[in-house]
Amino acid sequence: MSATHTMTIRLRRLTTVVTKGFFEVTHNSFALIGLAVLFATMALLARPELRELGEVKLFGWLQERQVIVTGLVSDPVASERATATDPADLPKQQAAVAFWLSKKYNVAPEPISALVSEAYEIGSQTRLEPTLILAVMAIESGFNPFAQSPVGAQGLMQVMTKVHDDKYEAFGGIRAAFDPVANLRVGVQVLKECIARAGGLDAGLRHYVGAGNTQDDGGYVAKVLSEQLHLQRVAEGRTVAVNAPNLAPQSVTPLLPAIQPLAPAASAAMPERVALLQR
Repeated sequence: MSATHTMTIRLRRLTTVVTKGFFEVTHNSFALIGLAVLFATMALLARPELRELGEVKLFGWLQERQVIVTGLVSDPVASERATATDPADLPKQQAAVAFWLSKKYNVAPEPISALVSEAYEIGSQTRLEPTLILAVMAIESGFNPFAQSPVGAQGLMQVMTKVHDDKYEAFGGIRAAFDPVANLRVGVQVLKECIARAGGLDAGLRHYVGAGNTQDDGGYVAKVLSEQLHLQRVAEGRTVAVNAPNLAPQSVTPLLPAIQPLAPAASAAMPERVALLQR
């Protein structure tokens, strides 16, 4: 047998051995990976804290990748902070009011629905007509939670933040004036105080707008009461055009009966802390 033939045979045997070894190593590697995955899964099932840690790490990595790819920082809890409610989740009466306001003031129905729901809830608690609360919001700010008047009235209900800063303490401070729900609740508190102090709805609204000592309120009371009447009709299921003209204020339903004028002594003792919204 020649030397060349012998060398060829040896090379073939070496190639066979190397190939066989490669497949064995590869097969064993896949097996090891499979076992590693199995044991890791069992460990995660047995140790929930490890699973939670892994989820946090993975989520953090995905967020980093998203920032790298899109340049945007994600915030998964943003939807929880949003003041929004599906109109379909509201009672029929409230949903009708929400859709009407949404169309008239060009605001999305979801945030309007949240405000309508809150107005009905706080109206029940304070014995104020929810349609009155919504009418004040409509005339004051057009449902713009970031509105500010030249004299410093802020938010949906256009309350003078500096005058009523104490009322915002329960909501974390005066910056809550721009939180829709906080502003609504403080505004309702101020409105109720004004009505109680003035002894009636019309006079209370004049106090709210800062015209308590004069009969000339620039048409504010008439506008609020007209808007309230529109909302009451919508809530009753009647068709009201969004561009419907103002209605006579004397036909508006007054507030719920629990609001009573303060006794003269109490009225005199109450500080002059009305909304002071000069127009």
